Amino acid sequence: MTTPDSAADALRPLLPPLAQSRLQSLRLNQGVAIVVLDAGGLDAVERDRLEQAVQQALTGQPGVDDVRVALMADKLRRRILAVGSGKGGVGKSTVSTNLAVALARAGHKVGLVDADIYGPSQPRLLGTEGIKPHARGDKLVPVPSEWGVPVLSMGQLIEPDKAIAWRGPMASNALGQLIDADWGDIDLLVVDLPPGTGDVQLTMLQRHKPAGAVIVSTPQDLALIDARRAIQLFQAGEVPVVGLVENMSGYACPHCGEISDPFGRGGAEAAASELGLAFLGRIPLQLAIREASDAGQPPAAGAGAAADAFAAIAARVSTWLGNQ
Repeated sequence: MTTPDSAADALRPLLPPLAQSRLQSLRLNQGVAIVVLDAGGLDAVERDRLEQAVQQALTGQPGVDDVRVALMADKLRRRILAVGSGKGGVGKSTVSTNLAVALARAGHKVGLVDADIYGPSQPRLLGTEGIKPHARGDKLVPVPSEWGVPVLSMGQLIEPDKAIAWRGPMASNALGQLIDADWGDIDLLVVDLPPGTGDVQLTMLQRHKPAGAVIVSTPQDLALIDARRAIQLFQAGEVPVVGLVENMSGYACPHCGEISDPFGRGGAEAAASELGLAFLGRIPLQLAIREASDAGQPPAAGAGAAADAFAAIAARVSTWLGNQ
């Protein structure tokens, strides 16, 4: 007489190899095959493929009227790293892109959210312009980039050059859709916030609670005044400030090599010291950074002084994350 246990044992060799290696239990109960698999470390696409493979392998087998697959995995701890500035024009989006790429090169599973709803630039910076995300269920699926950093941005969802004339609540709801997307096994989201201290920033603090914030400023006094306001906002929201990045710091003449400082030098480092915050590093003012960014080729993905500067900042941020 065939028992339920022996019937289930006969089904095990029919499973695909990946399912066999991740099998936690297999039961056959009144014609229903119940397969429980360990899905830890698999992204959404890999989970779907595994489930479909098991369904195909067991459907129609003797004694099997229905196949039910349960995928078990530890809940992923996904952290948010906000990148903000007190004002626009300081290169915050460029820093966000290259910080995400540098963190990915350092071994983190990084995704990038372009939360600058009214002025999205990440599709251009990551070379994903014209590619729209698709949906899986009620969630958006991020657009992959060749740099190993998937991205979601309003710039991927609206017509090119179309103005977004939304009131604050609509922008805040859009931010929620970008952050709560189907990010798979991504465990760190770098969020490129809009400049200033408005509705989107408040929504980020209240609903999504970043693990930490990186503040970007140029060295000049005016930018630092606004950067202090951004710092105060995060501190008021009890979000730790990882440190300050000084962007556009020092320009090397391509002809004579002399270094000049059109925006000043050392202001962000001095402000960090005064406020008791870490100084994460300087990014030089280089034509090559601007040209590569406009072409969707993040300097952090290559080699040279700019790549080294972003890698050094990413290493400090990675150390901070590891200590939390």
